Amino acid sequence: MENTNFTIERKKLEITLTRVFDAPRELLYKVFTDPRHKAVWWRCNTVTNILVQMDVRPGGVWRIIQKGEDGKEYAFHGEYLEVIPWEKIVNTSEYEDMPGHVITETATFIEQEGKTKLTITSLFQNIEDLEGMVKAGMESGSTESMEHIEELLITLQTITI
Repeated sequence: MENTNFTIERKKLEITLTRVFDAPRELLYKVFTDPRHKAVWWRCNTVTNILVQMDVRPGGVWRIIQKGEDGKEYAFHGEYLEVIPWEKIVNTSEYEDMPGHVITETATFIEQEGKTKLTITSLFQNIEDLEGMVKAGMESGSTESMEHIEELLITLQTITI
């Protein structure tokens, strides 16, 4: 199993995650753009997704509602700004309990000898928002999500073989 690299570049107001998956690019892209698959992986281990809506096209919107072990709900939403199938997705992301703190996320999918390198860069509006996400546990939550993707890809490839 690959490691997730988590890099903070405070001067650029960016956090970047990189991981190589042993799966074709088209399958990883499908895992990112199919709400049934996103419901499985876009989460940390302490929440369950109870709603995943996605309209993956420029100008389309997405919304995810999660439920914690304590019953509290957490809602997120955003807009797709750029979509290049199998290559790149750019979208905004906003936690609904903290409106106005918008992150712009860019996910790129690069095929490398049958594997796919995924890079997700989160661009923050200011250093306070970036530091708040770091303090809230973005690294561990993102790593858990990447592990869920790995497990899902293994399952999907096993089913299709």
